[in-house]
Amino acid sequence: MKSKVLVGNGGKITLFTLPFLIIGLILNLVYPDFFKVGGSVLLIVISVIILIAGIINWIWSIVLILTKVPRKELIITGPYSIVKHPLYTGMALLILPFLGFLLNTWIGVIFGIILYIGIKIYSPGEEELLAKYFGSAWNEYCNKVKIPWL
Repeated sequence: MKSKVLVGNGGKITLFTLPFLIIGLILNLVYPDFFKVGGSVLLIVISVIILIAGIINWIWSIVLILTKVPRKELIITGPYSIVKHPLYTGMALLILPFLGFLLNTWIGVIFGIILYIGIKIYSPGEEELLAKYFGSAWNEYCNKVKIPWL
């Protein structure tokens, strides 16, 4: 199995978000007070809990990709039973924003939003390929996934 198949549209999504990441990090370094969250203990605790869930989701998704994609199996279990793209959405909604809060910056939320926009732009192409390859199994999966729009 070629690595491009394993990565899907991750490369395109990364290239889409990279300029925003670089500019955001520079702005965060130049104007740190503007981006400070002023994290309370409650925000830190919530961030740690959500970040742990996000990391578990990310690792679980990677393991499923590495074990099932080489065998040309459609992944429909674990985090994939909840959302179509748990690796991407977990990074955008669970990891980046809450890692940012732990680092006392709002920039993680901004990165998460931009990453999510990239996902929404590029995931339809990936889904089109999956639909062609898996046919009715893909359609059945799309009807069963709990949060298909995320």
